[in-house]
Amino acid sequence: MKVLLLTGLGALFFSYYWDDNFDPAGLQGARVLLTGASAGIGEELAYLYARLGAHLVLTAHTEALLQKVVGNCRKLGAPKVFFIAADMASPEVPERLVRFALDKLGEGRGLDSGGLDYLVLNHLGATPSGTRSRSVQATRWLLQVNFLSYVQLTSLALPSLTDSKGSLVVVSSLLGHVPTSFSSPYSAAKFALDGFFGSLRRELDVQDVNVAITMCVLGLRDRASTAEGVRGVTRAKAAPGPKAALAVIRGGATRAPGVFYPWHFHLLCLLRGWLPHPRAWFIRQELNVTAAAAA
Repeated sequence: MKVLLLTGLGALFFSYYWDDNFDPAGLQGARVLLTGASAGIGEELAYLYARLGAHLVLTAHTEALLQKVVGNCRKLGAPKVFFIAADMASPEVPERLVRFALDKLGEGRGLDSGGLDYLVLNHLGATPSGTRSRSVQATRWLLQVNFLSYVQLTSLALPSLTDSKGSLVVVSSLLGHVPTSFSSPYSAAKFALDGFFGSLRRELDVQDVNVAITMCVLGLRDRASTAEGVRGVTRAKAAPGPKAALAVIRGGATRAPGVFYPWHFHLLCLLRGWLPHPRAWFIRQELNVTAAAAA
């Protein structure tokens, strides 16, 4: 019985991932606002969009790193690249950012043409230094960066995306689907993202609004700061940045409702409801409980 079940699941996943109508040429000239673009998968996303000929507005917290990415995108062939350094911990930033993107990407085309084809939300906030991970201060900060700013950016950009029949691409985490230990404030923000965008997708559907929402569930970010933050805590390996970025771009371009990278994360999310005890066992294999508890 177990063999048949696993065989059936394997066939299902094979057919799901084999069905791919991705056309890279379709991103030529696309207008993209990408957050968290200075490092990790955000940097890889910027480079891939640049190679595919998209017009870009990039944002991140650190201006020096952002300028380096912008220069590389221009070398890779991006027709237009604009940038703005922004701290998503500030509630005033999302409005300024979306206004900047619409002004820049609408140049020469008129804002009535939409101004934005893709909003790719990728920025990520870890616990600020000097704060306890479950303190009220840290939790508020994490929720603003990892959840509320996503809601603000989406609400502000949605009219433009509606005009252009565009796509919302949300880069999230397995912790927004499968709770694990020692990550409660961060996991709360990611679960909130899944709930908000799941509900928004239903609202847009019943209102016949042609804006796609692609939720991307990725593994450990392939960046130095992330690796350092979980050193000794998890045994999980970081997902290769270029491959994960390609999966995200493909999902957004094909208007897929969900992207899971690595692919077995989809199975783990399904196990959450079907087989809770094996799911807990899988999680424990990836976690160094002693190190995590001491962090």
